[in-house]
Amino acid sequence: MKIRIEAGILLALGTTLFLWASAFAGIRAGLTGYSPGQLALLRFLVASLALAIYAIASHMTLPEKRDLPGIALTGLLGISGYNLALNYGETGVGAGEASFMVNIGPIFTALLAMAFLGEQLRGWGWLGIAISFLGVSLIAFSKDSGFSFNPAALLVLLAALFQSLYFVLQKPYLKRYRPVEFTTYAIWAGTLGLLVFAPGLPGEIVTAPPGATFAVIYLGIFPAALAYVTWAYVMARFPAARAASFLYLVPGLATVIAWLWLAEVPGWSAMVGGGLALCGVIVVNKNYAKKL
Repeated sequence: MKIRIEAGILLALGTTLFLWASAFAGIRAGLTGYSPGQLALLRFLVASLALAIYAIASHMTLPEKRDLPGIALTGLLGISGYNLALNYGETGVGAGEASFMVNIGPIFTALLAMAFLGEQLRGWGWLGIAISFLGVSLIAFSKDSGFSFNPAALLVLLAALFQSLYFVLQKPYLKRYRPVEFTTYAIWAGTLGLLVFAPGLPGEIVTAPPGATFAVIYLGIFPAALAYVTWAYVMARFPAARAASFLYLVPGLATVIAWLWLAEVPGWSAMVGGGLALCGVIVVNKNYAKKL
């Protein structure tokens, strides 16, 4: 039986993909006025405040004590770890290239979901991952992308691993908590982990250009607070590996946004690679259509 994707899930998925795609350019813009650690802290202070306002208005309950260690670990890996690795990585890797490298993550997610969640991929699923990975590789190793492996690039790959761990670790909690509840708890935990960068933040706020501060505020409200909630909504309704496969659509969007926002002009390989990544998403979902 083929699975039908409801309009609400499509809206949540589309919102997540667009906002997360815009985050790569937003981070590059924010780095013009903020160091990577202070950028992450300010971004998630903004996100935490926005979610705190919602939590108070909706009378959100606190998580159960037995879940606190797991939620804290998920937030530290998926919020603190992911964003620090990505921010430091983007000091040496362009927004478009970073988005393609991070979106190797669905491969990590599929493997982790098999190991810890009992999910399985059939032949179509592995073929789809291979096609999408080929698209990512075309961007990452092409001459016109100017890409070469360096410490910054390795940090972006580490960010992809942290993101995958976040996806898999949050899955069991979405059976007990609403997406907005779990996202709020995880972001608060991740923000606490970023407070080590608090001493230098006031000075950077004073000296940063307005455009950089605007970019960080945008990152906090939209790609963080809103997009993490809509992604949790999708994750609550899809197998982790299938949901992660849609993230292969992000690099193409991110490349276009970086072109418009930062004037980072994509080469032909970005277009071809993005097309292959899209084909891979379609093939991966063929795997789940057959299974479900």
